[in-house]
Amino acid sequence: MYQGFECLNAVNTEDPAPNNGTPVQSRFEVIEDSGDGIYRLKLTGGIPRFVSNDRTVCIDKATAIGYSGIPEIDVLPQPLDSIDATGYFDGEELMIVTSSLYTDLSARRNPFSSFTTSFIFPFTNTLIFKFNSAASSFRLKKVVRNRGFVHTSGSTNSITPFFETVLPSFNKEAQDKPVILTPLSTIEYKLEK
Repeated sequence: MYQGFECLNAVNTEDPAPNNGTPVQSRFEVIEDSGDGIYRLKLTGGIPRFVSNDRTVCIDKATAIGYSGIPEIDVLPQPLDSIDATGYFDGEELMIVTSSLYTDLSARRNPFSSFTTSFIFPFTNTLIFKFNSAASSFRLKKVVRNRGFVHTSGSTNSITPFFETVLPSFNKEAQDKPVILTPLSTIEYKLEK
């Protein structure tokens, strides 16, 4: 468990400013021990967000946990309270991978049969921790963050009825590389039993 403040700018992954309101906890809970050091986890609260050359840290709930929805059941995608994660622990280092989907819910249909879907951003975060057995804690060493992008637009009056944009990596610009970050501040998760 790591405690901090939720990010002020919920969706800008380049802004680590906290809202300084109510504290929020980032928590990974072991759901299942799959053997050989592999664990199924549940993430609640979000994950620490920071950028290069800045000591500021906030907890990103919006993009780290994201949305889910089935039209027949949910009508619109809804923000989730938690997501599944996968961890690998070798006794010294812990690696956790999370994947989420964030949407801006901006889908619309305009006059003359043109339409656009919402912007969909798939996020993958790989967190690498060093275990401190004396303090029963895990110190965050690195985060590998990747954001993709999916969007469709079109018109029923066009020869080409729609255009799809699918970018597996869209962090700062199209066809970008995943971002590898090292925190300047100490980010330590306390082990709870």
